[in-house]
Amino acid sequence: MTLIKAAVCHDFGQPLQIQDVALRNAQAGELGITLEAVAICHSDISYADGAWGGSLPAVYGHEAAGRVTQIGDGVTGINLGDRVVVTLIRSCGTCPTCSSGKPVICETPYDGDTGPLTMADGSKLHQAMACGAFAEKVVVHQSQVVRVADTLSPESAALLACGVITGVGAVVNAAQLRAGQDVVVIGAGGVGLNAIQGARIAGARRIIAVDMTQDKLNVARDFGATDGVLIDDPAVGGKPWRAAKQAMGRGADAVFVTVGVSAAYDDAPRYLAPAGRVYMVGMPHVGAKSTYEPVMMAAVGQGMIGTKMGDTVIRRDIPWMVDMYEQGRLKLDELIAKRWRLDQINDAIADTKSGVAGRNIIMF
Repeated sequence: MTLIKAAVCHDFGQPLQIQDVALRNAQAGELGITLEAVAICHSDISYADGAWGGSLPAVYGHEAAGRVTQIGDGVTGINLGDRVVVTLIRSCGTCPTCSSGKPVICETPYDGDTGPLTMADGSKLHQAMACGAFAEKVVVHQSQVVRVADTLSPESAALLACGVITGVGAVVNAAQLRAGQDVVVIGAGGVGLNAIQGARIAGARRIIAVDMTQDKLNVARDFGATDGVLIDDPAVGGKPWRAAKQAMGRGADAVFVTVGVSAAYDDAPRYLAPAGRVYMVGMPHVGAKSTYEPVMMAAVGQGMIGTKMGDTVIRRDIPWMVDMYEQGRLKLDELIAKRWRLDQINDAIADTKSGVAGRNIIMF
């Protein structure tokens, strides 16, 4: 066991506490990683606020990068000192969904209550999302890790663990967008910006960003949006889908909802062209409801599809995204809002809640 510093959630909706916690050594099939950077994702905030329930006390954080410092028995392809991206995508490799190429929805359960973390006195400490990366070190399963080159900064590497693969992957994997198609992205935050640049990379004709703040729409244009629609703009009269359709000259082939807001899902089908699809990326709170007119969608062949983590296969998708970044075709550095220390994590979370477009990064 090793004592490390971690940000612990003891009560939903309350500030995280920086404490010494115990981390056991890597066992068979696992890696011990000393973290260099972890990004703050809205999913971490939702969990810490109690939106999806869960076990407490817990350590959140799942968008991380660091150096391998322990290698358990049976691990291959990774060496001590390698820089790696650490994801929450823990996959068994043998269940029906893993075997069909969808490791993000692995059916083999993981119990974070019995993971590698405990409180300093040996009592339970939940390793949230199989990561627990709001900490100096983690122990994770080898399936959650991808090696990257040292030339990639730890901050940029960390972003590849969730926000980038979720946004870009929703476009290229889930929607399989074709060149010349039209796209609407609802929400121009961290994931939304990546959906936008995924659509740009895929060759979309028009990419319409929809958001509640003009600042985010301005940033969205830097990432590839051709047009922006401000939801509360009096000129749209409470019907932003009409402004989006006017910009496209038609409805969208694909609408990506990247915010966890039920109202966004209520309106998403209104942006669609006949035969278009809504891709459900953002996750509302448990119990939240949305309402549709199914007759309209059925009449013109529309649909709604859930996509988790961009349907990513990390050892397939992260390397090509790194290559795109090195070519200057995928933006990573521009996604970073601010850098913080671990003892500033509550301030970083508050800043994220304020609506900052990019990612706040905890640096170790």
